[in-house]
Amino acid sequence: MNEIIINCDDITKVYGKKENAVTALRGIDLQIYKGELFMLVGPSGCGKTTLISIIAGILDPSAGTCEVLSKDVGKARQSELVNFRAKNIGFVFQAFNLLPALTAAENVAVPLLINGFSLKHSVDKAAILLDKVGLKGREKALPSQLSGGQQQRVAIARALIHEPKIIVCDEPTSSLDHVSGQKIMELMQELCREKGNTMIIVTHDNRIFKYADRIGKMDDGRIVSIES
Repeated sequence: MNEIIINCDDITKVYGKKENAVTALRGIDLQIYKGELFMLVGPSGCGKTTLISIIAGILDPSAGTCEVLSKDVGKARQSELVNFRAKNIGFVFQAFNLLPALTAAENVAVPLLINGFSLKHSVDKAAILLDKVGLKGREKALPSQLSGGQQQRVAIARALIHEPKIIVCDEPTSSLDHVSGQKIMELMQELCREKGNTMIIVTHDNRIFKYADRIGKMDDGRIVSIES
């Protein structure tokens, strides 16, 4: 596990301008390895979600460079980033971001459809993954018919379905009970081990710390320590 696939060099992120400027990240240096399950922890507002959003190519850094799979995501054109994310990155948003008019299986299938697979293949594969995250029999349910925990599992399945090289998760177990959270983390850890996926997880849930290869602690826009 020594191939660096994410390299953040002196990343700074400032929101707003002049007297309204808020500095969210203050010179982040971070390397993450292939096949690693890396967790980011720290108090709310310390910059964790901003950092993973830059890594995923959703936000641009104000300064510094972020290379992901040898691509400088901060300098890439938006059209390039859309294709890059579609193939290489799965993202579990804290707000789930499920499409309300689509069933659970259709929501999970979206990344495969974006990558050109047929609807039948995509939905069939989605059903298999929904079974793995404990939602067998709920494939045709709309998001409004699912609990918060069930919606979270749909969002996790959607991030995993296209087998991206990098999976970025913002609080993936926050709406899950202890047993469900453990099952999800075991599935994610298994992916890292078997398929060499790299996983970055922002969490406040100390019950899942044991699944991490390394834990980066953040405070006030900085990484203050990294522990194995």
